[in-house]
Amino acid sequence: MKTTVLGTGYVGLVSGACLAELGHQVICLDVLPEKIEGLKQGVIPIYESGLDELVKRNVNAGRLVFTTSYAEAIPGAELISVAVGTPSADDGSVDMRYMWSAAHEIAKHLTGYAVIADKSTVPVGTAEKVEQIIREESGVFCDVVSNPEFLREGHAVFDFLQPSRIVIGSAEPRATEVMLRAYEHLDCPKYVMDRRSAELTKYAANAFLATKISFINEMAALSEELGADVTQVAAGIGSDPRIGKDFLRAGLGWGGSCFPKDVRAIRYMGEQAGLPLPIINAAFEMNALARRRVVDRLEKVMGGLEGKRISLLGLAFKGNTDDTRESAAVDLIRLFLEKGAQVRAHDPVASVSSQDIGGYALEHVDCPYEASRGAHAVVVATEWEQFRTLDLNKLKDMAEGDILLDARNLFDPLRATEIGWKHVSIGR
Repeated sequence: MKTTVLGTGYVGLVSGACLAELGHQVICLDVLPEKIEGLKQGVIPIYESGLDELVKRNVNAGRLVFTTSYAEAIPGAELISVAVGTPSADDGSVDMRYMWSAAHEIAKHLTGYAVIADKSTVPVGTAEKVEQIIREESGVFCDVVSNPEFLREGHAVFDFLQPSRIVIGSAEPRATEVMLRAYEHLDCPKYVMDRRSAELTKYAANAFLATKISFINEMAALSEELGADVTQVAAGIGSDPRIGKDFLRAGLGWGGSCFPKDVRAIRYMGEQAGLPLPIINAAFEMNALARRRVVDRLEKVMGGLEGKRISLLGLAFKGNTDDTRESAAVDLIRLFLEKGAQVRAHDPVASVSSQDIGGYALEHVDCPYEASRGAHAVVVATEWEQFRTLDLNKLKDMAEGDILLDARNLFDPLRATEIGWKHVSIGR
């Protein structure tokens, strides 16, 4: 099947490469010439496990090409997946300028029937609006479906090729048939539903997972006050199949490119519908509180942060990605610096600019032990697997102070204490 993917971000590039891996002829389009030129030279603009090999293999096989030209990408395509950015606007709504621009460009170049699949996370009713734009401006009959992605950054290639489910929101059998054919080699449940339900399914999924994380962080705060261990509480409740063990890791809360903007968007949709959505609002507020609590605890333990040297391990919003968007680690840095601390940071792949942290200066180093040299406190802010195997003795020798704030509960508190650390964790 000749397929076009609009956008080469996390969703678009992974989707394009994986569709090519399934045997489709794929053109990935992006409006940024430098990004497309880099991809043609084999430069992958994001860190995603297994993606570079997948892109290289399918480019060499002739199944995957890159372009900036709509005139090259749209005519003749049977399936056009739209994976453009849908960031938050200032009021919490979704900034749809890239989606509308894509719809207008498709209309200019569409020459025959095609299925346009909204892969981006978009407000309920978007598929209908995109379909109206394209049909009216092109004069060509097309169908627009909702095909939300459920890809975890750091595991996106696996999630695409080994999905838990595929959701297709379609109003026409012909469009449904095209989508099922596109995914026929993926062995998983395929849920066909109406378009509005499919669009809301994506928001509901992310809001539910965000709420689950906020809940366990609330239990972590209560555990600290009552002398319980939230990791044991999580194991106890997670063993109940009605609850499940995933997303019950207490820590700094949720971040990244999806959960924050999607929770804001569903809150906005609720406001517009006259529904307050109290559970989702509470999850949002608890997420911000989880970060402030960590800063307050460190400030209390250290007797203030003014002039203190802090080593921060981890910048990405989670392990196995270079994405720092809405990262809790970045929020911690900003709060530490605002309180007069000095911060030296290490992350295996991610970095942040001065602009990301309010204009403050931040020292990046390539080694976690070097990051801890002379530090009064070491803060572990991202759950990178390689951090679990850090030599805590060596880390202690490098630091000047003895405070280890394990904000992701990666270490055994007893072992850390035996080494000589004043170990501070979450909910334990």
